[in-house]
Amino acid sequence: MYLCYVDESGTSDLPGNTSHFVLAGIALPIRRWKEYDQQIGIIKERFDLRGTELHTGWIARSYLEQGKIANFDALSHHERRHQVTQFRQADLLRLQRRNNRKAYLQAKKSYKHTDPYIHLTHAERRTFLRAIADRVGSWQDARLFAECINKVHFVSQRNPLPIDEQAFEQVITRLETYLENTRNRASGEPNYCLVIHDNNQTTALKHTNLMQKFHRTGTFWRRISNIIETPLFVDSSLTGMVQIADLCSYALRRFLENNETELFNGIFAIADRNPRGVVVGVRHFSGPGCACQICVAHRPALRAGNPPGANP
Repeated sequence: MYLCYVDESGTSDLPGNTSHFVLAGIALPIRRWKEYDQQIGIIKERFDLRGTELHTGWIARSYLEQGKIANFDALSHHERRHQVTQFRQADLLRLQRRNNRKAYLQAKKSYKHTDPYIHLTHAERRTFLRAIADRVGSWQDARLFAECINKVHFVSQRNPLPIDEQAFEQVITRLETYLENTRNRASGEPNYCLVIHDNNQTTALKHTNLMQKFHRTGTFWRRISNIIETPLFVDSSLTGMVQIADLCSYALRRFLENNETELFNGIFAIADRNPRGVVVGVRHFSGPGCACQICVAHRPALRAGNPPGANP
């Protein structure tokens, strides 16, 4: 039995404010869930983040106010938090007095989402994220599945599905293929999997309906026999492994958009591969001339004429 945690990065809107949309799922045997969750908890404790949601996008950004506090790096965690909080409160009051509602609301949102991490410098936060990514990459019995869509290339093709629906169908197809290919050959027992998705009302309804359709008629590539039920939608702040899916989707998108490798190199180690070592679980939907690491690792499967992302 497997659990596959799913999250997205970027926007599926066209044109939207990102060049890529990524849907990623990390599948792990249910018997290893507690062990892996504890490993992440130990890393969080090292950085004084026990019980804190791992929201990669907010952790990774620069907090400009830290650079305006004298000798910030030399301060204790407690003093850093105290001084950043003071600075932010003064900044919100300043924006209120200027009657700049848009800037005030944007700052208030940013400060709320980044508040759990303000005791860490930018370098420490990047070190924290690398430690998480490297740990995830060491999980030899976990598998990463993802569809990474270049939206410029997408609109130039004839695609009957919206971006987010294509991504979901591809991830489900590859997950099902993996489950079928890894069934217990001696006993004939299949591997089953439950998909657990970050909660979003619009996505929940759409993906539930899609999964019901897949159970009835299959995806474009294959029938669905080993994925049970419709996705379970959960609050990511309360479910640690959905936060890992968030890190994976973020790492893939930032690699493709900005060539950032520090997180990508960790998580790409567990991308599903066929027996010949070809990456079949992660695909970059882009032009035929793309030479990124994902496309190079995936291309032999395409040359062999296999369905994109499917284990041959």
